[in-house]
Amino acid sequence: MAWDEWEQIKADVAANGSAHMQLNQAPAQGGTTGGSTSGDLKSNRKTWVKAGEGVTGLKEGVGKALTKLADGQTGLGDTTGSQSAAAQKELYASWKKYVSDVSGRCEALGGLLRAAGHDLSKSDEEAKTELEKLKVKYGDTEPVGGQAKEK
Repeated sequence: MAWDEWEQIKADVAANGSAHMQLNQAPAQGGTTGGSTSGDLKSNRKTWVKAGEGVTGLKEGVGKALTKLADGQTGLGDTTGSQSAAAQKELYASWKKYVSDVSGRCEALGGLLRAAGHDLSKSDEEAKTELEKLKVKYGDTEPVGGQAKEK
């Protein structure tokens, strides 16, 4: 994928806007914002659902990027005898997995946020456990390319 295509994809995603979440603080005991409070935490379910939909919506742009990435590989053919073609094929496979994982991460995290909007009965520990599972499942891949291989 050419650099200008990537920049266009990012611009398209930015133009669609993103879900913004605002965490409001209740006034502290002295009446000013900030610090600790003794009141109950208030949450807006609609805001959680909207944030989840926004994160899940990122999949569309990621899917377009994956399609363009695949289109850019058409005609590569047999890579035997060409180190640069073999390197391109290896790099493509790495990025295809990475971008697919990003798409899966958007879906999973968006689902968690939407679920939080529908069911706020989970404890902090349960929510933290779900987020930790995402970190394990979608840990960043090791960098590839650019390293010399032994012959």
